Amino acid sequence: MSLVALARPARLRPGARVAVVAPSGPVPADRLASGLDLLRGWDLDPVAGSHVLDVHPSLDYLAGTDEARARDLQDAWCDPSVDAVLCARGGYGAHRMVDLLDWAAIREAGPKVFVGYSDITVLHEAFALRAGFSTLHGPMAATEVFLKDGDTQEALRSTLFEPESVRTLGLDTAAALVPGTARGITYGGCVSLLAADAGTPYARTSARGGLLVIEDVTEDPYRLDGILTRLLRRGAFDGITGVVCGSWAQCGPYEQVRAVLADRLGGLGVPVVEELGFGHGPTALTVPLGVPAVLDAPADGGRCTLTVEVPALV
Repeated sequence: MSLVALARPARLRPGARVAVVAPSGPVPADRLASGLDLLRGWDLDPVAGSHVLDVHPSLDYLAGTDEARARDLQDAWCDPSVDAVLCARGGYGAHRMVDLLDWAAIREAGPKVFVGYSDITVLHEAFALRAGFSTLHGPMAATEVFLKDGDTQEALRSTLFEPESVRTLGLDTAAALVPGTARGITYGGCVSLLAADAGTPYARTSARGGLLVIEDVTEDPYRLDGILTRLLRRGAFDGITGVVCGSWAQCGPYEQVRAVLADRLGGLGVPVVEELGFGHGPTALTVPLGVPAVLDAPADGGRCTLTVEVPALV
């Protein structure tokens, strides 16, 4: 069965209430405060989850216990006064709490704006597969790129308030690894998390008709090779229409990373674009997931773009 477009949430209006939660790693208090101030500057009403500054009592790489992290996300989603849920940061831990969420209650509450990337890939996939909701692969409220990069901020702000204004995505760095044009439903995120999710009870079983969006951080070229090879061996990319690559920060010399991408993805027979400008790089564009889009990778070296066929939010 091919991927289908998912239910899109409503765009935000001035005064919208936005919950900031920490499903994964611990959050620096100063960065959270700065992120909340930035959101207030957009005329939003940000509220931090009750456990957003928690640290797990024995595992200090987690932002509190699994139950507390899940409770914050659940409470925010099921609160009718909350219009959007933004993650504070990634790190590690979403796999540990995703099955503690009440997905029936989440489906009943309906779609809301949900923003994050990195470890949050686990939740993007869960919202798509267990709830049928579109989400936003975008910057998180307590991360350096959100606090310091104006292009990152504007890409998210425009997506939240004026989504029709940011339907064509791509920085000048975007280039064709494999030229061509493809149409499909966007899905994906941090590729190591897609590989970690593969084979688990609620994992994606088919990506046919999907336009794969991937990036990663701190994975050496040989590890990226292993991650992509595992997914290829599982047939995880069977039937996809194209691949959109973002940043590969701290993954070794980019020439080596490019060689791995070309070797592992070049044989799929679909267009592949590199360095579109999302993920862990110096600029993190906001990429809607679960929507129809067209990938354009000209053979003549022209500008490569990803164009969503509908605004990210209604």
